[in-house]
Amino acid sequence: MTLVKSKRSEGLIPSMFTDFFDTGRLFNTGWFENEFNRWAPAVNIKENGKQFNIELAAPGFAKGDFKISLEDDLLTVSAEKKEEMEEKDERFTRREYRYNSFSRSFTLPQSTNGEKVDAKYEDGILKLVLPKKETAKVSNKKEIKVS
Repeated sequence: MTLVKSKRSEGLIPSMFTDFFDTGRLFNTGWFENEFNRWAPAVNIKENGKQFNIELAAPGFAKGDFKISLEDDLLTVSAEKKEEMEEKDERFTRREYRYNSFSRSFTLPQSTNGEKVDAKYEDGILKLVLPKKETAKVSNKKEIKVS
């Protein structure tokens, strides 16, 4: 709770109103910028014995909007989409612009075979398949008896 100084008295008065409407605290901490200016899609990452599967929920994009790059062990997925719509009538003109973009980066384990990464976009989900190197694949479990 924030304490504010009242002009009527020299004492300190706790104010719930100030706590609720404290825009200085809200806008000066970077929270506003982080929450509203940077959007990143939700991600699911799965691993099995042969590969890693990454799924990004990115509806509204087209295949050509995505840029996927792999540099050393850093996989970066980004997308950008711009739209412009215009409607004209005798009495008015309406023009709307939309812009949406994101960028996500993932540090891949050394067991990933970066030469064979595959990407597919369907139904608003970008699916990446990252196979593991042959030496990293899990082999059948074997029990060894001690003699």
